[in-house]
Amino acid sequence: MERASQVIGESGAFMAALERASRAAALDRPVLVIGERGTGKELVAERLHRLSHRWDQPLVIMNCAALPETLIEAELFGHEAGAFTGATKARTGRFEEADGGTLFLDELGTLSMGAQERLLRAVEYGEINRIGSSRPTRVDVRIVAATNEHLPDKVARHEFRADLLDRLCFEVVTLPPLRMRGGDVMVLADHFARRMAAELDWAKWPGFGPGAIDALRHHSWPGNVRELRNVVERAVYRWEGGGPVDAIEIDPFLSPYRPGQTPSAAAAAPPPTTPRDDEPIAACDAGPSDFKSRVARFESDLLSRTLAEHRFNQRQAAEGLGLSYDQFRHALRRHGLIGTSA
Repeated sequence: MERASQVIGESGAFMAALERASRAAALDRPVLVIGERGTGKELVAERLHRLSHRWDQPLVIMNCAALPETLIEAELFGHEAGAFTGATKARTGRFEEADGGTLFLDELGTLSMGAQERLLRAVEYGEINRIGSSRPTRVDVRIVAATNEHLPDKVARHEFRADLLDRLCFEVVTLPPLRMRGGDVMVLADHFARRMAAELDWAKWPGFGPGAIDALRHHSWPGNVRELRNVVERAVYRWEGGGPVDAIEIDPFLSPYRPGQTPSAAAAAPPPTTPRDDEPIAACDAGPSDFKSRVARFESDLLSRTLAEHRFNQRQAAEGLGLSYDQFRHALRRHGLIGTSA
């Protein structure tokens, strides 16, 4: 099945990794792709296949972590009828499906030791045995494997075969996380936003506002490109402002009403009411007794409540307090609340 995929980025670290993958593509040798979740390991595997002489042959993808250990070997190598309970007819495995092409093994580090031993023979000799068969089958398959683990550490713990790692690490392509890719965050964000705007039939893409740009640039993106895509697409589809998109919600689970959380002072407080001009503002009853400490506590509580009222949209919360966006952000930093909102 053909899939439309794009590798997007312009940072030096990312381009160096792509260049290494492109050079290795022409060689009929195994390649290991290493990277955190969401860094695009499968896209690099597709690139390795499309740039190789096997480009017109099958690219077969198998996620080793998606199957129970008892089924992995049957999935990889196939089985004969009657080989085990429930095997009513013979079935080809992923190696035979990929014959002449590329087999991409994602989450390689989760393979059992038994499956690793059989995989080693397939890589070493180009032969597989279906489960229940004593007759070997020749296969011509190029292996590309991916993992988010440091396999030499697993070898040291006797959780991964050293000889298999030696056979698979002819070339190792390590993808940098998004936090190490410089300006790629906004390049990718613009790409995902334009695509989402087109899907929603917007007449044009108005761009991001300063608040959104600030939030996108300063987040660490532990989920990498996949997390960024979700955040951007969610922001675009929710936006109703008519101008540049300027509201970013990094954590969709962030809510004062989230079940199971320990209620904070701000969350447990009753909904605030707007005081009349002639109504005195009560001082904080709890906390230090000096004037400055009580004022600081009152400001912190007010900022927290206002953020919750406006669903943690900083620009709307700033307007609700009659402050500029910069003034509001400065107040959040002063009270250590900048990490609680997007």
